[in-house]
Amino acid sequence: MRIRTPRPRSLAGQLFAMQAVLIAVLVAGYALFTYVSDRNQAEGAAGRQAMAVARAVADAPSTREAIRTSDPTAALQPYALHVMRDTEVDFVTIMNPRGIRWTHPNENEIGQRFLGHIEPALKGESFTETYTGTLGPSVRAVTPVEDGGKVVGLVSAGIRVEAISERVQGQLTALLGVACGALALGAVGTYVINARLRRHTHGMNAAELSRMHDYHQAALHAVREGLLMLDGQYRIALINDGGRELLGVTEDVVGRSVAEIGLPAPLTGALLASEPRVDEVHLTADRVLVVNTSPVSGGERRGTVVTLRDVTELQSLMGELDSERGFTQALRSQAHEAANRLHTVVSLIELGRAQEAVDFATAELELAQALTDQVVAAVGEPVLAALLLGKTAQANERGVELVVTQDSRLDDGLLPESLPARDLVTILGNLIDNAVDAAQGSVPARVTVSAVAESGELVLRVSDTGAGVDPEHAEAVFQRGFSTKPAGPGGRGLGLALVRQAVHRHAGALSVAEADGGGAEFEVRLPLRERSAAGGAASGGRP
Repeated sequence: MRIRTPRPRSLAGQLFAMQAVLIAVLVAGYALFTYVSDRNQAEGAAGRQAMAVARAVADAPSTREAIRTSDPTAALQPYALHVMRDTEVDFVTIMNPRGIRWTHPNENEIGQRFLGHIEPALKGESFTETYTGTLGPSVRAVTPVEDGGKVVGLVSAGIRVEAISERVQGQLTALLGVACGALALGAVGTYVINARLRRHTHGMNAAELSRMHDYHQAALHAVREGLLMLDGQYRIALINDGGRELLGVTEDVVGRSVAEIGLPAPLTGALLASEPRVDEVHLTADRVLVVNTSPVSGGERRGTVVTLRDVTELQSLMGELDSERGFTQALRSQAHEAANRLHTVVSLIELGRAQEAVDFATAELELAQALTDQVVAAVGEPVLAALLLGKTAQANERGVELVVTQDSRLDDGLLPESLPARDLVTILGNLIDNAVDAAQGSVPARVTVSAVAESGELVLRVSDTGAGVDPEHAEAVFQRGFSTKPAGPGGRGLGLALVRQAVHRHAGALSVAEADGGGAEFEVRLPLRERSAAGGAASGGRP
């Protein structure tokens, strides 16, 4: 038979038990303290009452007159019983200076010696004490009866301790009722509070909460993607290591609003949006991020969960893939055109016009070779040369002429390792695509590209014959999402933003101005670091 180990009590249950015990101890302690205090007060009050009765009897003229008679008991006994009834004391005993009783509630005790202390009273002092006499323990007062400055008798009045206890008993009953009510009220309040706590902790005990916290911390720091949690006021409540790295912030951003940490405006707007965002592409200073946001709500907005994915490398690879796709399309188009030309050459030969076939084929080859020679002569960097050839073919398909200026010169090996060809493809490819879009449909439709190295800088210029850029939008064109074209399936307004990001990553400068023949001219300046002589010798020159 399998023995099930009892599950540890939940945190809410443990707190409830602790609070219930604490309230019970406090109420019991208060009840005990109040009982002792009330009993002491009751005994003090009984002593004062007994002293007042004893002094009143001792000071009465009838008491002194009765003591002078030959039989004081005859006059004093009825008087003492009458005083007992009127003052609600348990006994009034009048005795001679030797302590022999003249009066007592029990007549059999008359004539017997008083049980208690009388010495201070014989000296003229009044006092109280608790003593056990014939009626049991009692709080009594003893005072002298003086006649002409001489003690002629003693009076003792007292209240039994049992009677005092009965008085306190009524107070104790009321006290216990209040204590029980306080305990019940405290228990109900504790139960309500802990029921709420149980809902918030999902009934988990302290060990489980601690383990969940450890798992939470481990998972938070193990996830490579960025994770942010914003509270209802859009303050950063939590951010993991990946989130800090992707956003370029430090740990002190926790508790600050996302609007105060210096993120780009479009990204800040996405984080502050009340509606969810799904796979939105945003740019930071040097990264391309995919942002997803999901509100956390439970009847009211409680915050937002934000996930960040770094697609900077992926975006670069996609740019290269687009270039390769363009090359492929250009080759397909050229193959189609080559087939048409070949058919023309074959037809001319079949018609017996061989010389015209040779002239036609030679002219086409010279045109294609001239274009290739022009690009290769101007740009020795193989990746950029291939990019320009592919973009030239793409532009021709769209009815746009792409021209590389005569002064362009970019030798192979000139680019430092800190400026990878991939980033140049991102910069120049997006500028050419943007220029072709702008020039398409214009007359003439032309895009001019210049690439030169001067004064330790790589200068890239791309101009078009399009409508140009409004000077008021000279800065806005580089913002994510800005475009004068209708949005396509993949969205627009990302290309120039990627260009600016890549330029800033390499400490370069990017500007836009009006081209000489109208349209827009984009200029990029990237610093070229000095290369060592050995490195320059090894990498310089044309292949």
